[in-house]
Amino acid sequence: MKIALISDGIYPYVIGGMQKHSASIGVELVSQGYTVDLYHFVIKGNSIPTSEEVNKFHFNSKKGFNKIYCLYFPTSISFPGHYLLNSYRYSKSVFEIIKKNNASYDFIYTKGFSGWKLLNEKVKGNFITKVGVKFHGYEMYQYAPNFKIKVQHLMLRPFVKMINRKADLIFSYGSKITKIIADLGVNKSKILEIPSAISSNWVNKNRLSISNNIKFLFVGRFERRKGIEEINKAILNLSNFNINSEFHFVGSIPIKNRIKSNKIRVVYHGEIIDEQSKISIYDNCDVLLCPSYSEGMPNVILEAMSRGLIIIATDVGAVNVLVSSKNGILIKNPKHENILDAMKILLKTENEILLKMKKFSVNMVKSSFIWEKVINHTTKIISSSFKK
Repeated sequence: MKIALISDGIYPYVIGGMQKHSASIGVELVSQGYTVDLYHFVIKGNSIPTSEEVNKFHFNSKKGFNKIYCLYFPTSISFPGHYLLNSYRYSKSVFEIIKKNNASYDFIYTKGFSGWKLLNEKVKGNFITKVGVKFHGYEMYQYAPNFKIKVQHLMLRPFVKMINRKADLIFSYGSKITKIIADLGVNKSKILEIPSAISSNWVNKNRLSISNNIKFLFVGRFERRKGIEEINKAILNLSNFNINSEFHFVGSIPIKNRIKSNKIRVVYHGEIIDEQSKISIYDNCDVLLCPSYSEGMPNVILEAMSRGLIIIATDVGAVNVLVSSKNGILIKNPKHENILDAMKILLKTENEILLKMKKFSVNMVKSSFIWEKVINHTTKIISSSFKK
């Protein structure tokens, strides 16, 4: 099977959970013996990586992407809707490459808006290959923490709805994400529930333990929907109880948004790309904090679970597919009081129970969320769609 993977950027050339998911999907498809052409972009100001550099980073063998097309993501003056315009321009550039090369594929897997132009041509009858669409978290249909984000969501919705309706297949993480897609008017037979996953190399094979002073960890970008402000308030409130605990942050947190307190230990590690360095930090901590306002199926939760962390997360998107009382605490919304209460519950929980929760996280990943297993399920579903 020959597949085109049209991404919204891939890790590490664009940083983010969506980009890491794109890279993982591509690598696993190649590893399973499929021929994959990769389309991706970088932001202007960065150098375009060569095909050799991309394959060298992602593969330890002679295997690699068949062809790699890298573009600069279009830019324009800033105005309401400029992201949508530039996303369409990117999708148009990708379509022109496919058209120019007369590329023939058995299936096209598109991320976000990257297949926009392709789907327009397909509706006109100018393209016959089946196209699958993956919008990760459908955040534009979830709660917006402020007015600015609400306006952005309202602008995105009609275009997301249009693209979903035009696609042959829609990939969903399940749970609340599937409901969002169905509510857009998409026939349920077109919705394929496939979870995210993680490489088996991430699974912790060492003996798990609990720190004497429980260590909490946040991993992610500095953006409003991630609930960092609420985490900060919860930490400052917790410091009033003289509880012996630590807090670690991985990501580019601006200095002005960092906690300054003599009562509690807070460590800022900055942005970390090196995998082993990130694993070391996970292994040094006990609990992941992921109190987002909106999510799909966060890669950071899978990373943390694979290393044996307990999870405190908001019940949004498909998070409840990963987190339950057996390995963490699901909170209704990311109010700092809810985060604080969840942390206090774990701080009062016996180590024996905490250790069981950590073990459950690792075992759950091993049984259901390893890429080798998930990609087999993915390709079987795609192949079966050809017969319909």
